[in-house]
Amino acid sequence: MPARNRWLALAVISSALFLIVIDMTVLYTALPRLTHDLGATANQKLWIVNAYPLVVAGLLPGLGTLGDRFGHRRMFMLGLAVFGVASTMAAFAWSPQVLIGARVALAVGAAMMMPATLSLIRLTFTDEDERAFAIGIWAAVASGGAAIGPVIGGILLEYFWWGSVFLINVPVVLVALVLVPLLLPYREGVKDRPWDLIGSLQVMVGLVGLVYAIKEIAKRDPAWGEAALVFAIGLIAMVLFVRRQLASAHPLIDFSLFAIPRFTAGVIAALVAAGTLIGFELVFTQRMQLVVGHSPLYAGLLNLPLPLAAFFAGPIAGLMLSRLGTERMIWLTLLGAGLGLAGYLLSYQAAAAIWLGALAVMGFAIGACMTAASSAIMLSAPEDRAGMAASVEEVSYELGGALGVAILGSLFSALYTFFLHVPDSVPPSATARDSLDEAMIHAETLPADQAAELLQYARAAFDHAFVWVTFAAIVMLLAASLTVWKRSGKAVATLNSASSQQPGM
Repeated sequence: MPARNRWLALAVISSALFLIVIDMTVLYTALPRLTHDLGATANQKLWIVNAYPLVVAGLLPGLGTLGDRFGHRRMFMLGLAVFGVASTMAAFAWSPQVLIGARVALAVGAAMMMPATLSLIRLTFTDEDERAFAIGIWAAVASGGAAIGPVIGGILLEYFWWGSVFLINVPVVLVALVLVPLLLPYREGVKDRPWDLIGSLQVMVGLVGLVYAIKEIAKRDPAWGEAALVFAIGLIAMVLFVRRQLASAHPLIDFSLFAIPRFTAGVIAALVAAGTLIGFELVFTQRMQLVVGHSPLYAGLLNLPLPLAAFFAGPIAGLMLSRLGTERMIWLTLLGAGLGLAGYLLSYQAAAAIWLGALAVMGFAIGACMTAASSAIMLSAPEDRAGMAASVEEVSYELGGALGVAILGSLFSALYTFFLHVPDSVPPSATARDSLDEAMIHAETLPADQAAELLQYARAAFDHAFVWVTFAAIVMLLAASLTVWKRSGKAVATLNSASSQQPGM
């Protein structure tokens, strides 16, 4: 393929990837207005956000392997079509239930496309340096796109209704459907490779069950019996999935790859980086609007240091990988992200220039981390299993994002409820104790003095919860950095020991 066509193909792939990743976070700035317009409860709001990454994570192992069998370009185009139709459905949803269903359909299209994006890059770029740079651009779009989602949402909500955050996908999908056959290479898949439908269903049931149980337990009045039942179903499904894969000659996920330190480090980094970035962004954008009082647009603009720094970091990290080494870059960037977020927490009430700088440090480190993680995972698998490796890589990102929202979001809801002490002078409301935006809706029904008192206590509870959730994200980043550092040190020690025992050493 001519060099010019390779980079044009990367542009098309990156455009589709951009749509996929911004749909994970573009709703953050739209949530307050969406919740008000559709009358969504706190639980429905979490499912509107969480259904997309959760279903994507569940489908990726099966659909990634299906791409290896039927061809990645074909899966990419089918995914684009599904994504475009689902985007239109989401834009004009008339109830929370319809929007959740549309988000599930969006997830199906995204899961068809995502493994194909990395697989097509690996097949298109044969030169190692070019491939590393291309993966760096891919990672920059993945991390920067997720981070810039709230900015795009804020801009659109300044001038249009909340459905516009989905409708913008449609023209990009139409253009991409025209360009894909012209630019992307077509390669036959391995048609005799079986596809494990049962395994794909098992992992999806397992992931949905486990995350649902986490969210239920963190609610103010959890249904303990329901949570225990769903958790048991999810755990059993995951155990059955792992056993099935270990016994299969053609597994959806080759668990032997986890014995490779570089591969495992990449998975850990992808999980934690995506989880902390997306979970933190969820509470950050809400705080900017509900506590500080900024418009959706301004709240999105204050988020810009994260995506801009990540966009620059991806290609730079791709060029530096061969010098620093993958595992060293992973633990260093996780450490840098943790320190950047710690700097934000220490300065979030100071001058904006200070904490915006701290967010830029975090964004740069996350972008570089995702480049290193993607390279570590993709280059640990043989080329004929590029789809499987890509699905593992993107399951790590999507599951990380889903767990970030579920764990940090649910922790935030629980802490908000814990810290909220409504004075006796204010009429009680169960929904006001679930979230600040519901407290604001309840305040609309109260006299001015009671409304002001309720909102004062609710915003204070929100800020207390925000501090502790941000601290939890910092601990996650630093713990992951330490884990990768220790594993890489043990791997080097084992390699040196083996070398010293060879004859003539």
